[in-house]
Order: sequence, then structure tokens, then C-alpha cells
Amino acid sequence: MKNKQLNIDDNFFKQFKTAEELDTFLHGIFKRGVETMLQAELSEHLGYDKHSPDGINSGNSRNGKNAKLVKTKMGEVSIEVPRDRNGSFDPVLLPKRKRMIDKIEDVVISLYAKGMSTRDIEVQIKEIYGVHISSSSISNITEQILVDIEEWQGRPLEDTYLIAWLDGISFKVRQDHKIINKTIYIIVGLNTNGCREVLGMWLNETERASFWMQILTEIKARGVNDILIACTDNLKGLTQAVKACFPEAITQLCIVHQIRNAIRFVPDKHKREFMRDMKNIYEAINIEDAEIAFTELEKKWSEKYPYSVKSWATNWVELTSFLAFPLEIRKVIYTTNIIENLNRQIRKYTSNKSMFPDDNAVRKAVYLAIQSSYIRSQQRIANWTLIANQFIILYPERVKLNYIALKH
Repeated sequence: MKNKQLNIDDNFFKQFKTAEELDTFLHGIFKRGVETMLQAELSEHLGYDKHSPDGINSGNSRNGKNAKLVKTKMGEVSIEVPRDRNGSFDPVLLPKRKRMIDKIEDVVISLYAKGMSTRDIEVQIKEIYGVHISSSSISNITEQILVDIEEWQGRPLEDTYLIAWLDGISFKVRQDHKIINKTIYIIVGLNTNGCREVLGMWLNETERASFWMQILTEIKARGVNDILIACTDNLKGLTQAVKACFPEAITQLCIVHQIRNAIRFVPDKHKREFMRDMKNIYEAINIEDAEIAFTELEKKWSEKYPYSVKSWATNWVELTSFLAFPLEIRKVIYTTNIIENLNRQIRKYTSNKSMFPDDNAVRKAVYLAIQSSYIRSQQRIANWTLIANQFIILYPERVKLNYIALKH
């Protein structure tokens, strides 16, 4: 029997810098996928979902888990196999007394990397096992991911985030027999251990400042009391929304977004020169030099390209906030590159989907892409020890020394 080839964009694998990173990712996806599928199989066997009142007095119930060492082509993986109290549960995907899963890696990678297509999974399980699992059963298995998303989305957050990057990414989704654009809102926070952390994802039809207000209110309810610096694009009203929820936060608009916005109405013959003059602003040593550079830009270009010059003047305070910080902090706050890198990973992960059938399909795909970046997001940012000490000096009352891990 030939293996079914997976339809995964080669660019997806370029995120892994070493064979070890790739192996760690595949092992994690495989383990998580198998355990999720086993939990779904047990729910189908019992006739009710976990924590459902239907299980009361049903005659059978969940009874913990057994660790089982499974041999695969990737090596040995420890799988937690759920049990039922009556001992009658014999999972199809990992039968009792069987210690080797033959080719199931292909099924699990397909399940996660191909957008949860029940038809693809049904075909592959038929090819691999020679047994038929209905599309409805496969749908039940994939629906377990929504439970994971709810738990992840509702988890408690830290009290303080040194930096938060806010951005949105749009997808085409079918709704009411139409295909419309919807936006996934994402916040990435730099916690007091120096690690990036995705605080959550939220789906809405369009990117609006009013919806950002709801999101920021939600993260406050999950435990966030303070954000020192918020980095955003130039969405109208977003700065006000941040200030309304976190009054002490410094807001920094993305310089890259500003450059793109400013040169939209500058013709090609002047673009290079105009960009060189703008560079004198955002590469200034301090705010005084930036103001001098802007004055020169204004004198030179305001008559020809008033909109481009005005876009700097209108948002001057938020565009130049980063100049008040040391160079090491400036580098991580003057653009939203950190969250845009995550968005690129999400795009790679979902590139084979031109349209999603519903909201839940988008949530699953984006959540899985975020989880695939989890290993790398646990790494501390560059120059962390230096940056941590700078934050302590700048905000002695808001960043407590014992909250920050300065070692390794």
C-alpha cells in the first residue's frame, strides 16, 4: 500500500532551523494528535462527552489514563491512553496489546496540517487500516480541538506584560451562503521571563477599534493588570482603546506600517529620496534630532505630497515613543515584526486553504499554527538580561525585580 502524499507547502518547513527542531515539532504534533483522537474515541464509546451530565448513572465512565510507549518511524513516543471504568474501551487507533502504530504518523500529520478535512482523513484511515470510520466520527474527533481552544483561550494570564504586539490577519470564510472576509485578532505579549506568549486569538468580521476594546477588556478579566508598551498598526481608534483599558501604557505605532502608508501617494521617481528623508526621522538618536529631521521633510515635500507629510504629523507622539527608550528596547518596539512573523507562519500553515467553510475551521487552523510556533516562542528574546535591567530601571514601581528571571 502506497503512502498518500501530504499536500504541505515546502515553505512551512523552512521555519525549522535544525533537524532536532523538526523532530521535536513532529513528535509533539503526533503525541497531541493521537491523544486527542483517543479521547474522542472514548467519548464515542461511552456515548457522551467529558463532563457531560449525560454520563450520570450511565453505567460506565472515564477512569484515568495509562501511559503506553509506542514505537513509530520517528522513534518511541509515550502516549496517554484513556481508560473506562468497565474496561470495555478498545481504541481503533491504538488497540490493546499493540505497541507499534504502522503509518499512523501520516494520518496525524494530515489531520493537523491539512485543515481537518474529514474526507481526507476518512480516505487515509481506510487505506492504512483497511477499516471505515465515518465522517461523523472523524468530525467528532476534530471537534475535540475546539475544547482545547476554549481551555487555552480562557487560561489565566500574567499580571504584567512588558510589551504587547497587537495585529490582525484576514481570511475568507463562508457565512450564510456567501464568502466574506473575517479577521483573526492576535496579541503577543513579552512576559516578565523574557519570552513571547500568544495571549489569545479572536474572530470578527472586520478589524475595528471597538472590537479591540472588547479583547483588551477580556485579557484584563484573565489577570492582566499592566502593559508597559503596546505596539500596534495605525488602525483608527486602536490607540484610544489601549489607553482606555491600560491608561499607563505607552503606545507605539509600527514604523514599517507608517513608511508604507506615507509612500503610497509618492511617485516612483521620488520614492527613494522621500524614504531616505523619512529614515532620518526614525533613525534619529533622540526626539530632538527626529523633530529636526521632520522639519526638513516638511519643508522639502509638504507642497508636493501633503498627505504623506501630514501622516507623520498627525501621529507624531505615537510614532516617536520608541525614541525615549534605550537602543535594545527600541529594536523590539518600533515595528510589529514579532507578530507579523507569527502571521507569516500562520499563512504558511493555512496556505492550502483559499476559503474556510465556517468560523470553527478558521479557529482550528490558526490555533494549530500558533501551537506549531510554541517551541520557538519559549526562547527568550535577544539581549534579554540587558533589556530586563533597563525595564527595571525605567519602571521600578511597575516591574518588580523578583518577577523577572535574569538567568539563562
